[in-house]
Amino acid sequence: MKQHEEAHASLKWFGLPVLFPYLKRCKKLMISMLALSLLGGIVDIFLPFFPDIAITRFIEPKTLHGIGWFIAVYAVFLIVQTVVNGVLAFWACKLELTIQKDLKNTVFFRLQELSISFYNQNSVGYLHSRALSDTDRIGSTIAWGIFFDAMWNFAYVIGAVAVMLALRPSLALCVIALLPVMAVISFFFQRKLVKTGREVREINSRITGNFNEGITGAMTVKTLGIEKELDDHFKAETANMRKTAVFNGHLRGAFMSLITFMGFAALALVLWQGGRITEAGLLELGTLSVFMSYALNIMEPVRWAVQAFSDLINLQVNIERVHRLLTTVPDVADTPEVIEKYGDSFHPKKENWEDVHGDVEFEDVTFRYPDGDVNVLEHFSLKVPHGTMVAIVGETGAGKSTLVNLICRFFEPTEGRVLLDGRDLRERSQLWLHSHIGYVLQTPHLFSGSIRDNLTFGRPDVTEEELDLAVKRVHADWIVARMKDGYDADVGEGGSRLSGGERQLLSFARALIADPAIFVLDEATSSIDTETEAAIQKALTEVLTGRTSFVIAHRLSTIRSADIILLVDDGKIVERGTHDELMAAKGAYWRLYTRQYELDRTKETWNA
Repeated sequence: MKQHEEAHASLKWFGLPVLFPYLKRCKKLMISMLALSLLGGIVDIFLPFFPDIAITRFIEPKTLHGIGWFIAVYAVFLIVQTVVNGVLAFWACKLELTIQKDLKNTVFFRLQELSISFYNQNSVGYLHSRALSDTDRIGSTIAWGIFFDAMWNFAYVIGAVAVMLALRPSLALCVIALLPVMAVISFFFQRKLVKTGREVREINSRITGNFNEGITGAMTVKTLGIEKELDDHFKAETANMRKTAVFNGHLRGAFMSLITFMGFAALALVLWQGGRITEAGLLELGTLSVFMSYALNIMEPVRWAVQAFSDLINLQVNIERVHRLLTTVPDVADTPEVIEKYGDSFHPKKENWEDVHGDVEFEDVTFRYPDGDVNVLEHFSLKVPHGTMVAIVGETGAGKSTLVNLICRFFEPTEGRVLLDGRDLRERSQLWLHSHIGYVLQTPHLFSGSIRDNLTFGRPDVTEEELDLAVKRVHADWIVARMKDGYDADVGEGGSRLSGGERQLLSFARALIADPAIFVLDEATSSIDTETEAAIQKALTEVLTGRTSFVIAHRLSTIRSADIILLVDDGKIVERGTHDELMAAKGAYWRLYTRQYELDRTKETWNA
């Protein structure tokens, strides 16, 4: 339904003005293409005269006098036509790739600027389609559908009609009269082809999604035993696509057949009327051949014009999607004053960056997610002095990440302020803040490349000694040691060549190497075995000493030494205090801790 509304809305405006900034960069290339295309159309207009000249000058008089010049001039025209075609194809390819490159770069740049909330609300497939498929279609349609053929076909139609009217108006009308009929037929078929073509693309998108789910969810499919159900659903989708695509193919075949029929109909009219006129001695045989050539060829530009118009209508959807993405306003953005002083994420002015001490304060903060209508925090205040460890605990889905999202400024408070070293976070740049925070996720992401590349993202100037020390402190040195290429070993896409625990350990090391003033650990030990976790906890105790840290914990035994424990329930902070204080209160934290302790004891009994 959403796609249908997008397509319908896109017909209300013509999207090409949105592309003017990108087309302007290729202005010289486009002007050159139009000029060369015009030349190609003019050459095509004159080519039918060569058979006329051959018949009149050589065939009817039965002489070869002057045929050398005739062949030479004809060869020049053919060479010019060939060169024009080749150069135009090269320029069209260049224009297509330039537009696609500029659009892709702009879209990717915009994606880096957008807030976390945007990614929470839009799927990877949606963004992938905007950044790649839509930009590809825009570039190819503009380059090949408009600038390669437009002026050529326009010049040919105008020139051919003008020449036919000049040579024999009555015979020209036989061809021209069929053009409106041709246009009506084309419009009818193009509407049908556009509709069925969209349906094929939509079904193909669903098939791609099903294919992806079938592969990525293979283990779930096997364990649930739903292979037959998944296979039946996939077969139904492919059968539907076949049916729709075959119907689209039938329409296209009928359309092309009618195009061919109209061309031959025009040729038949020219032969019928022209033959009578030629027989009466009022028209030369060579001139009749010129009309025959125009009658066959003039239908193609008309068909192209209708199809190009349909392509532009379809293109509106692609342009609107890209335009909507590029005009999306980030929920979190630095003010012009902040950018002027501190720079932005792409042009930082690090010489103006202040050092971070690590005092964090929530000052009467009320927060509601951009797509929500209920306050998650209400008038929440908390002072976290430098070097304090704050643990955030609660059941799964309780909303534990809200506080760290505000600290990292992934979201802005609806009311109130979040202060760092006494200054509102909005008074500093986002890059400045993120450069001083070490964030270790529950499901860490490694980029394609080597272990070294991933570890040094935060500090590309790190020394080999510092690299070794950080890896050893988080007990990840064995990962590097088992790799044949050591630090230069490829981790695969998303770290696919490593286990979850190995990726987690390397993400710890990466955070340590960046040497942040504030640490945020989001259930960062959940993918690590108990023995390794104990070793990391010991290392973290040393590392976090003197640093402000916020730890989202699933295993409550790991945060007993925290300075402040916040218990979150249904997005609200219901208890706060030290471990001993909360246990003594025998409230929600006590119940949660006791239940988890009993579960751990039960597991130990089973394992024994």
